[in-house]
Amino acid sequence: MKEQNQFDWVNFYKEFATKLLDFKDKRDELIEKVKKIYKITGINMPTLEKDNNLVDIDPFTIFGLFNKKLTDSNRIKILTAIAQLFDINTKVPKSFDSLPVLNPQNATFYYFIGDRGEDDINDLWNFYISALAYAKSHTEENLKTLSYYFDLVINKKGNGNSKITMGLYWICPDVFLNLDSRNEWYIYESGKIPKSIVKELPVIERKISAEKYFKIIKVLEKYLLEEKSTVKDFKELSFDAWVYSEKVNKEKMAAKNNKYLETETLDRDIHTNRYWLYAPGEGSYMWEEFYKSGIMAIGWGEIGNLLDFDSKEAIKEKMKEIYDENLSYRNSAHATWQFANEMKIGDVIFVKKGMHEIIGRGVVISDYEYDKDREDTFKNIRQVDWTHKGKWQHPGQAAMKTLTDVTPYTDYVEKLELLFENESEEDIEEIEKKYPPYTKENFLEDVYISEAEYDKLVNIIRFKKNIVLQGAPGVGKTFAAKRLAFSMMGIKDIDRVMMVQFHQSYSYEDFIMGFRPASDGFELKRGSFYNFCKKAEIDGDNDYFFIIDEINRGNLSKIFGELFMLIENDKRGIPLQLLYSDEKFYIPNNVYIIGMMNTADRSLAMLDYALRRRFAFYELRPGFSTDGFRKYQKDLNNEKFNNLINCVKKLNEEILNDESLGKGFLIGHSYFCNLKSTTIEDKVLNGIIEYELIPLLNEYWFDEPRKVEEWTNNLRRTIK
Repeated sequence: MKEQNQFDWVNFYKEFATKLLDFKDKRDELIEKVKKIYKITGINMPTLEKDNNLVDIDPFTIFGLFNKKLTDSNRIKILTAIAQLFDINTKVPKSFDSLPVLNPQNATFYYFIGDRGEDDINDLWNFYISALAYAKSHTEENLKTLSYYFDLVINKKGNGNSKITMGLYWICPDVFLNLDSRNEWYIYESGKIPKSIVKELPVIERKISAEKYFKIIKVLEKYLLEEKSTVKDFKELSFDAWVYSEKVNKEKMAAKNNKYLETETLDRDIHTNRYWLYAPGEGSYMWEEFYKSGIMAIGWGEIGNLLDFDSKEAIKEKMKEIYDENLSYRNSAHATWQFANEMKIGDVIFVKKGMHEIIGRGVVISDYEYDKDREDTFKNIRQVDWTHKGKWQHPGQAAMKTLTDVTPYTDYVEKLELLFENESEEDIEEIEKKYPPYTKENFLEDVYISEAEYDKLVNIIRFKKNIVLQGAPGVGKTFAAKRLAFSMMGIKDIDRVMMVQFHQSYSYEDFIMGFRPASDGFELKRGSFYNFCKKAEIDGDNDYFFIIDEINRGNLSKIFGELFMLIENDKRGIPLQLLYSDEKFYIPNNVYIIGMMNTADRSLAMLDYALRRRFAFYELRPGFSTDGFRKYQKDLNNEKFNNLINCVKKLNEEILNDESLGKGFLIGHSYFCNLKSTTIEDKVLNGIIEYELIPLLNEYWFDEPRKVEEWTNNLRRTIK
């Protein structure tokens, strides 16, 4: 348990529950107080009735106003207003961990006028009153009355186990058990409750009867009093269910990530915002409901919680089992997998209708949720802050699929964003992202250079602002570049790092700006470096790093153009007229350029002196003798690997002393990284020798076949 009081909401909720009893016959006054809550807080009032013409309300829905997916700051604002309006003496709570909450799209306990029965809200009031009466006195008569209303309200349209038992738990958590999906899993499936106890419990039904609900309570109450139980009441059970399910979900997600990303990557723990094109139902018929509810949802709810599937193939098989075994469900499985596992908080959603119309835009603000109580198929849900609603001409023709990741299509995304650029008088602020730290110590763990060399490298970049990391194949130039940037920033902020790769066709138009074909002729397009500098310009307090892979493969004079002068460290901030635009452009002082160059590629021309003068050059060498690589080698504890490394060191001495080669052709340590002691086998080492090292030697000594044969045999002998 946490040291802070994670249950400080209980007493406030109990006092408020009692206060509400006075309003059973004063509904008009209660409705006015509800409206005042939102006037006081400045929060938009949720839709509580058709056209929000509120004529009646029940006490559970009142509790739902602050027990649905909200930010804690808004929840506290609402509770503070309630304390003021209802004369609550208990201190307003600040901690809400593990508190069960409603989905915003299903946050009323009644249906709207025209869809609900005449007595539905009165029945909810009687249910509420009977629950508090039973909580106060556990008589048979009180239980009989409560059970009657329990069965009555749970079977009303829109209600189910989660919502009804959640409402009971809010008003008296010492007496009533919350049976939302998390607690249900914890009790029946997690293994935290002994099997002998679970066997005594009745099977959960979609709309459980009062008889079975109170039997579950009775059995669990008895167990919780036993010494072997680590939790002692329903509050602690719910809290432990929350903590344990979060842990299990993280482990499941990590396992899924490991399945598809077997080697560690630098950006593994960082999420880059993605852009999605989305259709809310066939013909977008669910758009109005989803917009008002602040959600997006996709169908296929019958197959269950999508997080229970460990692959797209498993989803496909389930779809075939439930729907039609003759269909492939390839696209549907892909969409549902992405919706549950790949979409993240902060992603941008563009809502489409048909192939030619955009009708909305929003930002994802929640993780995936499965709402088993929804009565339609749209049980797979994410909450969304819808920033725009209207009608816009789609730039081109939209994909026909329900959900499409359009992030890779940068021009297309830019056109979509431009549709909304002038729709709001105020700038739309992005959700603030939190990035993991990355320090000098992290860099030295990942990159095999010494601390003294690292300090020297950082000092060079700070002074010169432009540097080229050069070296032989496999010394880790690309691996080190982004890590170097992160270590200098102290954080893995991927929004402040950009990488491009130069090649023979790369041009000024790609790098800075130029005219590109468009539907109605040509349009001026800004290039990668121009956009990056503009981004850095408005964030002058933070460093930005532009990384250029294979910097010597491009025609540098053609690519940099007039920027040759502006990249110099003493020319930063000095504006210069651009070739294609009536604009004076400068490179901000907080932009650093890191280039990478392979010194062993004979097909590349030397860098011209004009560019050399503006860059510092730092040579990365094979790291076999560094403390980091030695530790890595020791941890592998493999004799054949050690033999291979010793052979490569001797081979490097031969290459270094060869007049036609030299230090720029040494074999780097990267060929031998990312191996694990549990998976390193002869065939792995053989693959490195046969398909990476020997082809390299054939290239180096193409005119000395005897030397190639000699070292080929030497390498092969190391693993025999």
